[in-house]
Amino acid sequence: MFPSLPTFFTITAALTATVQSLPQDGSYSVTPSSTASASASSSTTACNNSPDLCSRSYSDITHMGAHDSSFLRDASTSNSIAGNQYFNATVALDAGIRLLQAQVHDLNGAIELCHTSCSLLDAGTLQAWLGPIKSWMDTHPNEVVTLLIVNSDGKSAADFGSVFSASGIDQYGYTPSGNTWPTLQEMITANKRLVTFIASITEDSQYPYLLSEFDHVFETPFEVTSLSGFNCSLDRPSTQNSAGAAIQAGMLPLMNHFAYNLLGASIMVPNADNITITNSPSTSTTGNLGLHAQTCNEQWGIKPVFVLVDFFNEGPAIETADNLNGITPVGRSNAGLTATVATAAANPKRQGLGLGTEALVAFLAAALLLI
Repeated sequence: MFPSLPTFFTITAALTATVQSLPQDGSYSVTPSSTASASASSSTTACNNSPDLCSRSYSDITHMGAHDSSFLRDASTSNSIAGNQYFNATVALDAGIRLLQAQVHDLNGAIELCHTSCSLLDAGTLQAWLGPIKSWMDTHPNEVVTLLIVNSDGKSAADFGSVFSASGIDQYGYTPSGNTWPTLQEMITANKRLVTFIASITEDSQYPYLLSEFDHVFETPFEVTSLSGFNCSLDRPSTQNSAGAAIQAGMLPLMNHFAYNLLGASIMVPNADNITITNSPSTSTTGNLGLHAQTCNEQWGIKPVFVLVDFFNEGPAIETADNLNGITPVGRSNAGLTATVATAAANPKRQGLGLGTEALVAFLAAALLLI
């Protein structure tokens, strides 16, 4: 994936540091919001921030998601250009995101949140990440959350099951029956409000809530390097010939909508420079999230069930999901986002490849370790 050592030798010869983020556990301080009280007071009428969604099937809703949600571009990672989000999982949930995607690797036997490699960007253990999500679900009883985990090193369902159990979040795990999905209200009433898809696992009857992603979901291409590169064709799994065939088989469509910048010949980093275009709910400009979703809806005959974006707060991306779902949301809070608006505006390192030398050099140093 990475170029040879001479390519960046003059930049990185003196480097020794790698990028490691703070574990995403209870040490995070999330700005209190009105979401919890709103959820409790409207628990009989609002599901996933709208009364209109309660009676809809889980599979008849667009769930907006944060791609690589555990990998942050903020002070905890020295604004690493490998980071895909500005805000952590619970802030995303407060803002209406209901799909959280992450990538894990084996690190000395533990399941660790690592971006490509633990030497590149390490966001702590999976268990530490799940803890705050479980706490958020405890205080938001009318919300259905989906997790999508990239299982890079082929850990078993039992490995994941022990982590989910230790975090306590397994109590919310939903086990589907065939390809027919219940309504949000039915999941909420049963208090089985967490849907977990994991790539590259064999399902285990001891952990029936841990679902093999590509038995249930198909994805569009995910390595897009130009704003004209977004399309609606099936990229994975290879067991299906087309998006249409996958839909006929009862699979749920996931639309990847995030772009990369290329550094050198092969290093790809999240494209934050064009994020206002990429995440826009508009349908008028090539690269717009709204246009991509509209196109897939027309081609497939159904709207995307899942959408993944980088830097979810930009756009704002959630507006595209609201448009597809035809709702006016209630009970969301952007307190965690607005608290850092002034800092973000004043900090050029948060913007694309205009990052400071510290962030760029740290990234390249870590990348060299993968050669």
